[in-house]
Amino acid sequence: MSEAKEYLANVRASLVKRDPNQPEFLEAVDNFFHTITPVLEEHPEYIQANLIERLIEPERAFQFRVPWVDDEGNVQVNRGFRVQFSAAIGPYKGGLRFHPSVNLSIVKFLGFEQIFKNSLTGLPIGGGKGGSDFNPKGKSDGEVMRFAQSFMTELQRHIGPDIDVPAGDIGVGGREIGYLYGQYRKIRGYQAGVLTGKGLSYGGSLARTEATGFGLLYFTQALLADQGESLDGKKIKVSGAGNVAIYAIQKAAELGATVLTASDSDGFVYDPNGIDYKIVQQIKEVERGRIKDYADRVDTAEYHEGSVWDFDLDYDIALPCATQNEIDGGRATRIAQNGATVVNCGSNMPCTPEAVEIFHKSDVLLGPAKAANAGGVAVSALEMSQNGERLSWTFEEVDQRLEKIMQNIYTESAGAAKQYGFGKDYLAGANIAGFKKVADAMFAQGVI
Repeated sequence: MSEAKEYLANVRASLVKRDPNQPEFLEAVDNFFHTITPVLEEHPEYIQANLIERLIEPERAFQFRVPWVDDEGNVQVNRGFRVQFSAAIGPYKGGLRFHPSVNLSIVKFLGFEQIFKNSLTGLPIGGGKGGSDFNPKGKSDGEVMRFAQSFMTELQRHIGPDIDVPAGDIGVGGREIGYLYGQYRKIRGYQAGVLTGKGLSYGGSLARTEATGFGLLYFTQALLADQGESLDGKKIKVSGAGNVAIYAIQKAAELGATVLTASDSDGFVYDPNGIDYKIVQQIKEVERGRIKDYADRVDTAEYHEGSVWDFDLDYDIALPCATQNEIDGGRATRIAQNGATVVNCGSNMPCTPEAVEIFHKSDVLLGPAKAANAGGVAVSALEMSQNGERLSWTFEEVDQRLEKIMQNIYTESAGAAKQYGFGKDYLAGANIAGFKKVADAMFAQGVI
């Protein structure tokens, strides 16, 4: 066993002993460890500085209670979290997730991934993540507001435009960001750059809403171009019906592809004529309804319960845009058998390690989340720049910058994979390209 492999094995054993009940975080670290051995062999000084053990431990992690009053006058209590993982290259940056599944392991996994995703954008932002086990579904606007105000009353102690800049994630859209920002402003005064994903009337950026979905397709476009192909005429299966999925469907259609499916936690719709993103947008963002309502409005659509990945179709590209670990080994095998040649991740870590291995063995090209869905945080960073300059850029200007960033992310990921002998393993390439920038910054700044 090489020195690098032995070092990583020892670090992992220590981590498992310390955090045995954090499976999502351990999975994210394992995915990272499997790819960086050649970098450590090339840079033994990283081992001597114990850089990896420092990197996998957050600089700070906060857990706090969030009491709030529901519409019936009952006091409810949720947990809030913020993990500030690494500020080596810039202020902590990462979304807030409001979902019943949120716990410390989930937040640490997301924050760890965010380090490398943010590094890949080429912008000066570090990695962090946060959220709560509060579920906004089924809650009134008043309940969401009171929860968000209570959450921010505690969180505001730990964030700031040059310290930590949260954004939205699952369960945190424009409504929630508005309430969060309003409470921050009441306590700390007007600081537009403290949150991103804001409304246009109070410091938000054009194209931020569309950024993750659009960026996913720009990454897909770059990947296909490198294979001598294009999106024109391609058939795509999408999971999810939230922000990422909606705007991925829109951009896919604009680039000549046909999206056949959309889904939520209850089931999915299939439309051979192509999903209409405007109808999904109306159902999910305006009416806050269920995806089955789509089939009631579109004659050519069918609704099915269960996972969209258990439904066989002939298609070319899979874009998982729902949640982590939605594609396991069995579903990965099915995707390959259905003829898909590309799987690009719109959600965070949607494929289990077994699924990743199956895709590699099946010659299915996999675009990892830290690369393929980096468009959202990229435009968040552009929003921070606009706030700092007291300027507002046009939609076209932001969109052009986003497209260039996503093309560069693909180029750097593919280049790193090739340089270190991983072929077209873009997960390895993204890990390496993102890690090297952070590692150099940590090494230069000393043991802190």
